[in-house]
Amino acid sequence: MASAQSVLIGSMAPNRSALNMRCALSRRPMMGNSFTGTWQDLPRSLRCLRKQKARKSSSLVVVDELAGQYEDAFEDVDQQLVHYFTYKAVRTVLHQLYEMNPPVYTWLYRFVGTNEVRNSKVFLRALAKERQDLAERIMVTRLHLYGKWIKKCDHPKMYQKISDENLQLMRERLIETVIWPTDDTTTEKIG
Repeated sequence: MASAQSVLIGSMAPNRSALNMRCALSRRPMMGNSFTGTWQDLPRSLRCLRKQKARKSSSLVVVDELAGQYEDAFEDVDQQLVHYFTYKAVRTVLHQLYEMNPPVYTWLYRFVGTNEVRNSKVFLRALAKERQDLAERIMVTRLHLYGKWIKKCDHPKMYQKISDENLQLMRERLIETVIWPTDDTTTEKIG
């Protein structure tokens, strides 16, 4: 390994000082993955060489540090839950208003039509500017719905459901990729 690195470094000798200068100027954190080791394990000149090649190539580079790592704190999941419970609260309040107060239901229905509930914070800010009472009602309702969900959520059951779905999808994919032998005897050559 050391001889291959020295050959590579020796062949790049004229450009090595320029590479070292660029590496010294860049203070980005060095990253690697579990298959190739970390950047810090490589000699400085090879790290810079890899950076320069990556910059020159116009193709996309796959990086495994983007998402889905086990070290994630799952803030994105938390935020999606907040958005979902806001959506559920809006639906619940709309159903309540439909029965109890049709004029307010009509107003809120039109407001929801023009302001999407995808981002709960933006939606509730806009609603609070128009109708503070409805915004507060939706906030209280989403908190109540979350409390009910926490009491009913069966975490082991959810884990098993995800596991079973993964297994079913893998089975389906396996069935699609297997080439089954045919019983057609006419394709055999007699001879």
